[in-house]
Amino acid sequence: MTIKKWLKTPKGYVAITMLAYLLIASIGYKNIVGIKNTMVAVITAVISDIFINILKKRKWTMPDGAVITGLIIGLILSSTTSIVIITATAVLAILSKHLLVYMKKPIFNPAAFGLLLSALFLKTGQSWWGAFGDLSVWTIIFLIVGGYTITNRIHKFPQVFAFLGTSFVLLALMGHFNIGDAVDALRPPFINATLFFGFFMLTDPPTSPAKDKDQVIFGFLTAAAGTIIYAVFGGLIYLFIGLCLGNLFAYLKKRSTSKRAFNRKGTTRTIRYSS
Repeated sequence: MTIKKWLKTPKGYVAITMLAYLLIASIGYKNIVGIKNTMVAVITAVISDIFINILKKRKWTMPDGAVITGLIIGLILSSTTSIVIITATAVLAILSKHLLVYMKKPIFNPAAFGLLLSALFLKTGQSWWGAFGDLSVWTIIFLIVGGYTITNRIHKFPQVFAFLGTSFVLLALMGHFNIGDAVDALRPPFINATLFFGFFMLTDPPTSPAKDKDQVIFGFLTAAAGTIIYAVFGGLIYLFIGLCLGNLFAYLKKRSTSKRAFNRKGTTRTIRYSS
């Protein structure tokens, strides 16, 4: 596949959008540290992905998924995060992509899973600086335009609307009844993180459903689980936990569907053999 053709694929669109956010955020913060950290995450993810594919003796494929994983990690981790922690987070993400699989596809979103493990065990901080959380409110337009383009390209609107709608409604209700710090979650930088997450992580095709009905359930469950966790514990890892639970639902749904299809096929063969 040529670069020109690749740029027109969903992964190409996401990579271009992430690079644009990287540039915009760096200019907005007047700091290039984020670019350096993001490049470390991307290079680590790509090298890890290639190395594991070589170990498994797989046919060469472009590590574009690893590039996107590295970009997302770099745009979410705080710019003060050490190189060692950034490297470890990227490695954890790629390992999950290759070890936690079903039908040759990852069960969990690699970036979300790596960031969750990093936050829990390496105590990393997520600033979501690439989502423009500390910049002017109008920069949210970049998130909406880029997110709309990607969501439209991969046909994930039911999923995104279910997630965002459920999240904002639940947070508004929690804020009304003074439950936790829900009101803060409806303001920058939390709302920036939610939009970035909903458009670019929730919609990962290999780890989310394709059918509209399943997308709606997936989006609702991810939002509901994450919001409840936020109400109890606060912080920003609630998004990652919610997505991992949603990924688990998608995996169980896919597995159940595969088993039913296998059983129907087996029954058909038995009937034909008997006759």
